[in-house]
Order: sequence, then C-alpha cells, then structure tokens
Amino acid sequence: MDLIPDLYRKEYGKMVTVLCSRFGMAYMDIAEDIVSDTFLSAAETWGMKGVPSNPVAWLYAVARNNALNYLKHDKVFEKRVRKDLIQGGERSFEMDIDLSGQNITDSQLQMLFAICHPSIPVEAQVSMALRVLCGFTIDEIAQALLTSKGNINKRLFRAKEKLRAEEVEIAFPEGGAISARLDTVLVYLYLLFNEGYYSASVDKVLRKDFCLEAMRLTYLLLGHPPTGKPKVYALMALMCFQASRFDARIDDSGELVLYEEQDTSRWDQELIDRGSHFFVQASGRGEISKYHVEAAIAWWHTHQVAEQEKWENILRLYNQLLILEYSPIAALNRAYAFFRVYGKEKAIVEAEGLQLTGNLFYHSLLGELYTGVDREKARQHFVQALALAGSEAERAVLEKKLSNN
Repeated sequence: MDLIPDLYRKEYGKMVTVLCSRFGMAYMDIAEDIVSDTFLSAAETWGMKGVPSNPVAWLYAVARNNALNYLKHDKVFEKRVRKDLIQGGERSFEMDIDLSGQNITDSQLQMLFAICHPSIPVEAQVSMALRVLCGFTIDEIAQALLTSKGNINKRLFRAKEKLRAEEVEIAFPEGGAISARLDTVLVYLYLLFNEGYYSASVDKVLRKDFCLEAMRLTYLLLGHPPTGKPKVYALMALMCFQASRFDARIDDSGELVLYEEQDTSRWDQELIDRGSHFFVQASGRGEISKYHVEAAIAWWHTHQVAEQEKWENILRLYNQLLILEYSPIAALNRAYAFFRVYGKEKAIVEAEGLQLTGNLFYHSLLGELYTGVDREKARQHFVQALALAGSEAERAVLEKKLSNN
C-alpha cells in the first residue's frame, strides 16, 4: 500500500528524534529499530484489518508502546538510560514518551543542531540528517548522492560513533554557542537544498523532496525565537525563489530546460510571493549575509523586467557576493551575468581568467560564450563539458549545443 511509504517518509524522522531525545544519542540505533518495528507492525496489521481512521495517531501510539515495552523487558538498557538521564541532571525517571507536536518540533531542531556538530564531516551530516530527520531510506540516499549503500552505511556508522565519543547531547546549544552553531546548520540546509535543486540524480521526485525537506527544517528554525534570525529568513526566501522555478527547469520528457527557455507560466507564483514575504522579514535589521545577496539574485530571476535592468542588478549583486564569500560557482555565475551586460568578447576574458579547468560549468559557459565567436573553441569546450557531465539531462543539453554548433 502507498500509504505506508508516504507515512514512513513523513513520520519516521519525527519518531526517531523524539526517542533519541528521551534516551540519548548513544541509543540512536535502538530508537531506529523501535520505529522500524512500528512500521512493520503497521504493514502487517493494516494489511489484515484495514487502515485505522487516524493512521498517524495509531503509529505514534504503537511507537510509544514499543519503546516502553523495550524499556520494561531490556533491563540493561533501562538501567543505562536511567543512569544517563540522572547524570545529565534529570533526577526523576518516568517511563513516558512525549509525542506531542511541540516536543516533536523541539526534538527535531535539537537533533538538527546535534547532527551539525563541527566534529562531523559535511557529507556525513547530509547523509545522517536525510536518514534520521527526513526519513529517507539508505537506498534513496545512495541514489541521490550518487554513491553506494555501503558508503552511506559507513558514513552513518562513523558519524554515530563520533557523536557518541564526543558525548554530543540532543539539546539546543547554550548561550552564545547557538549563534555559532546556527551558521553550521544553515550551511547544511543550504547544501541539502542545492543537492535537490542541482543534483545529478535521475529521480526528479526525490530531488524535489530534498528541497522540500530543507525548506521544512528551515521553517522550523524560523518558529524558534533564538534561531529566527535575519539570515534564516534570507535563506528561506532564497529557497522559495529557487523552488518556484523547480517544475520549469525540467520538461515533460525529463530534459533540463535552461533559464532563458523556461515557460514562465510554470513558475509557482505563490512560492515567489512567500519568498518576497520572507525577504522583507530578513531585511532592514542591519545584517547582510550571503543568503541575503543570493536571495536578491534569485528575486531578480523570478521577475520579468527589462533584460538590461535585470542583468545589471544581478551583476552588481554577484560583485557583492564575491566580496562577502568567494566561491568558484558564484564567480562563474558572475561571468555569465557579465556576458548579459557587456557581451561575449569581454565576458570571455572574465571567464578564462578564472582558470577553472576540469569544471563542467566552466567549459559549458565558455562553449556558450565562444558560440558565434570561434566555432572550434566553442566545440572544444562543449566536448570537455560533455566528458564531465554527471547526468543524462546535462548530457542532453550539451549534445544539443554541439549538434547546433
């Protein structure tokens, strides 16, 4: 039945994080086992007796009972949890599992900060959050990140061991530490969104889900006063603007559609309006982050104005972004904006000065810039880009450009 996979995606992470918050990070594997058993029970019971009137409430009730039964029947586990809780300052131990909406939200935010601990490599943070917070299966994570199940399992194992060794608590960082850790959390959410938006995975549904999970977790941060900072609003605005063009980037046959060729009627105006709302909330507080600048760039991409005005403003913003935080991709994007303002010949000088040989987008951009200027150089760069392409959609676009050159 399709209902169980859908509920697994939506509720698995919530139940695991609540149980981990109750038992401690050291018992994450047990929490995952308890929740997995809950969904196994659902598959067996619902298959025979039918789906209950409130399937989510049924899952939460069974998960709570499974956890309490585990505590009752595994005395070693119960003693360890009791000891850990007392050592952590909780002098009374009540065998209860709080699966209320507020506790689920708090637990997910606390787990997000725990997973984004600086001792964990970013790639492991992404894998672990996708598994524990977002409920993606190992197969799905491996497919989306273009690696093997074995590699994902290794990442998860090492990350869990590191968190145990560091005795990382599932809790909000205290005092000023929350601001420093928030930057790490935002980097993770930014990467998670980009993994979905720019992923080479052939599964466009899964890619969209990554973006939606990043937006969901960012929205949770906005609802928590200590983390509802201007840069969080700016990141949320950026995600909304980018996500508004998600469906327009892929045509009905699954091919990638370049920005200039997108059907603007497929842009999601509601998301654009929400992005504008969040961007207003992010502004006027004396703080400018890279997320503010990228959100402003994305705003211009979602509004139909005179081309010269649009690209002059985008170029100005990329200049600002590179001053705030240099990145090769931002530099390449600036070179494209430079082309739209000053023409191909001047842009070629800008782009070649970056010397990003071995980068797909570098060669793709130069192929575009040399088209109509130097046919042979254009072909050389498109061929080099084609060799570096990671998805069929990217290869299709480059092959089309080669055939038209």
